[in-house]
Amino acid sequence: MRHARRRVVRRVTRLAAVGGLLLGATMVTHAVASEPRAPDAVPFATAEGTVSTGPGADLVARLGTSRTAGSWIADDGGTVVAVTDEEAAAEVREAGAEPKMVRHSMDDFTSATETLGSAPRVPGTAWAMDYRTNQVVVRGDSTVSAEDWSELTEVADGIGGFVRMERSEGSFTTRLNGAQPILSTAGRCSAGFNVTDGKRDFILTAGHCGPDGSVWFADSQGRQEVGTTVGGSFPGDDYSLIEYAGGRAGEGAGVVAVGDGKGVRITGVADPTVGRRVFRSGSTSGLRDGEVTALNATVNYPEGTVSGLIESNVCAEPGDSGGPLFSEGIALGVTSGGSGDCRTGGTTYFQPVTKALTRLGVRLLVAPGADGGAAAPSPAPSDERGAAAPDAASPGSSAPVRGIVPDPSTLLSRLADPRNVGPGLLVIAGSLVALVASRWIRAEQDRKAYRRHYSATWG
Repeated sequence: MRHARRRVVRRVTRLAAVGGLLLGATMVTHAVASEPRAPDAVPFATAEGTVSTGPGADLVARLGTSRTAGSWIADDGGTVVAVTDEEAAAEVREAGAEPKMVRHSMDDFTSATETLGSAPRVPGTAWAMDYRTNQVVVRGDSTVSAEDWSELTEVADGIGGFVRMERSEGSFTTRLNGAQPILSTAGRCSAGFNVTDGKRDFILTAGHCGPDGSVWFADSQGRQEVGTTVGGSFPGDDYSLIEYAGGRAGEGAGVVAVGDGKGVRITGVADPTVGRRVFRSGSTSGLRDGEVTALNATVNYPEGTVSGLIESNVCAEPGDSGGPLFSEGIALGVTSGGSGDCRTGGTTYFQPVTKALTRLGVRLLVAPGADGGAAAPSPAPSDERGAAAPDAASPGSSAPVRGIVPDPSTLLSRLADPRNVGPGLLVIAGSLVALVASRWIRAEQDRKAYRRHYSATWG
């Protein structure tokens, strides 16, 4: 009778284990089928040499570099295109934009910057194409000696009268020391934008923030690891990727922080236009606004030369490096460096996001589409300093911002959520253990019965 009960128990255990395997498999299948979709990601591909997009970009591209010298946004929000002949001006008018006759073309600008770049390198200098004045502006900070400045002036004079020399207060430095703060032994930077290669998620930040292998944390005690730098470029360019320690950016990947727990939804990516009102966020100085003053800028930092940068009059301070530049929810750049501070103002340079995405082979993670409700008012910049052209420009729609490190309680709740694969896998694992255990118990009982029978036979 006792043996019969054991057989019944074993049979019931095996049936329960098999049923558990089927139930677990069903749960996993259902969870995978109903898994929330990953954050949207948008790519950006641009031809080398493209320096701007916007209302006038198509006109500039169609007319060519020998007949145009850039475009910009006027104070009233209209588009202005610099042209070198009347035929080009007529085409601009026909397209609904305003032409401005100028003497020097984009080809002249390019030739001038190439000549400046081939001269002996002088740290503390920078130059950029100023479309609105039809000049190339060369700046020298307070660290540039009178002798070096004189020699560079001679180079500029040899180029022609459209090169303007200006002295700047302060010094051109990288803003090392997202816009949430991230820290490593290399210093403190700001998180820029979240990006993905389709398999893993990363933070796009400044390249000078740290070499490959730099480990980043969200706290000064080194307890909350954010990730590790896995690639980038500096000098030459100024961008890098920090791979998230857990592989994923988590919730709110398409939102950038602007301070006080507030954020701005990022919905796309583009190159800026001269005259556009832009916003920058950083872990030191918060949200600041200003205007794009020039494109294709070159800066000779003490650490090396970086080219193809966005120039602006937005202020920045140490620790703001890598922080995001955006306008109307469109990602534009990450903070590289500059001169001045947010008390006296200054010039700040940004690495274009478009070029970084193309070179790194990643896509920008953007906020999910609106649910049909009205967007919350955008947070105001922390200072009224800076141009506003056009006045209607804003950072973008508001959204709450979460910590840069995923919340452990969120991970636990997801593990227990029947809509995820965790519970199903646990059921499968438990069923396998029960099935193996029942088989082992049956085998052990058979061995004992055999030994008893063998002993009785010889006894």
